[in-house]
Amino acid sequence: MLADMCHSTDSRPPAPPVQGEVASHEQFELTAADGNRFMAFRAEPAEPNGRSVVIMPDVRGLHPFYRDLALRFAEAGFRTIAIDYFGRTAGIGDRGADFDFMTHVKQLNADGIRADVRAATDALPDPVFTVGFCMGGAHSWRQAHEGGNGIAGGIGFYGALRAIQAPETGPGAPVLLLRGGADTVSTPEQFAAYEAALERAGTPYEEHVYDGAPHSFFDRSYKEWESACQDAWRRILSFTERHAQPR
Repeated sequence: MLADMCHSTDSRPPAPPVQGEVASHEQFELTAADGNRFMAFRAEPAEPNGRSVVIMPDVRGLHPFYRDLALRFAEAGFRTIAIDYFGRTAGIGDRGADFDFMTHVKQLNADGIRADVRAATDALPDPVFTVGFCMGGAHSWRQAHEGGNGIAGGIGFYGALRAIQAPETGPGAPVLLLRGGADTVSTPEQFAAYEAALERAGTPYEEHVYDGAPHSFFDRSYKEWESACQDAWRRILSFTERHAQPR
């Protein structure tokens, strides 16, 4: 389940087009059904929009980028929890810049990720959507297309499709694929095969490809992709509003 590092160490997410106040935020612990204890970061909006989000990071786990992203989602009105992947192998607690995340990525499995996402989903009010990046983007889509995990839809940026299996049954919850046209982590052929599998399973999906955009374009330091970032935010807001059905 190897995947490339998504964002640079000092990257931070772009602000949403809707910017309200954040009422509160905290790092805390969650416990999955199998007893795994793992780190998470919660952000609560001052004016909730009636939707919730579970953020699924890239291979670095609960990196500052994703804590900051939780705050950005709360500014947009979402009750939000960003999760860490490595409770089973690295324990809990803050980690330094030299944390060897790839050693722990190699020990991940889909069932453990799914259990941790479910713990976060259960800690949020309905409807809940997942939003993931790179490895987390692919697993966000998987939460949706497999169904049965208490989510209303799965959103993913530049997902690493080699990290998941395509759907074999369905239909699952709706899927939103946000892709960079110059991204090489997953090929157009891989996406065509994945989308064909979604269609066979009857899982609804939407896709948008940002021409010329690289992997990890959703980064406020990339001024040339600022319009793409704002468009991606608008698509997230629209997707979650249209599919805001309680489980």
